[in-house]
Amino acid sequence: MTEKKKIQIVIDGRNFTVIGSEPEEYVKKIANYVDNKIKEVTNKNDKLCQTMSATLAALNIADELHKTKAKLADLERQARDPMEKYDDVIAELEKSKTIIKALEIECSNYKDQLTKIKLELEDAINEKEKFNQALELKEKELCESQKMIKSLQDKIFDNQIELIETKKELGEVLRRLDEGKNLYTKEDV
Repeated sequence: MTEKKKIQIVIDGRNFTVIGSEPEEYVKKIANYVDNKIKEVTNKNDKLCQTMSATLAALNIADELHKTKAKLADLERQARDPMEKYDDVIAELEKSKTIIKALEIECSNYKDQLTKIKLELEDAINEKEKFNQALELKEKELCESQKMIKSLQDKIFDNQIELIETKKELGEVLRRLDEGKNLYTKEDV
């Protein structure tokens, strides 16, 4: 049990003794607040008696109290809303984590596929390079073969011309031989 104390206060020029367990500083602060409220009412209308000033000050303090309680209730409601939605937010967070994990796995799979495709592309590029080198070699061989064919065609052509000339010479020789035989044969007759 807390110890009760007697505290001397002054409100509107009157002395009061308050008995309570609250700290003396707090009680004096409250008394000072009430005293100031009474002085505010009295300063606005100096024709009011002490009782009326105290009653109007009490009414103003009660008004402040009710407005403050309404604000407090509103703030408590506003504070309660997020707390009531906490479970929904946690469920949404867990759902989002699951989706993120699935997307990370999918991303990892795509990275693996991309790596595989890059390796296949590198292999294809290397193979293409080999085919290009082989094609260049075959093109050189083809070029050399075409040169050889041209050279052989030229030799064939030269040989055909030589053959034609040889045939002409042979024809001429045969014709002369035939003429020579005919001379002998006619002379014999």
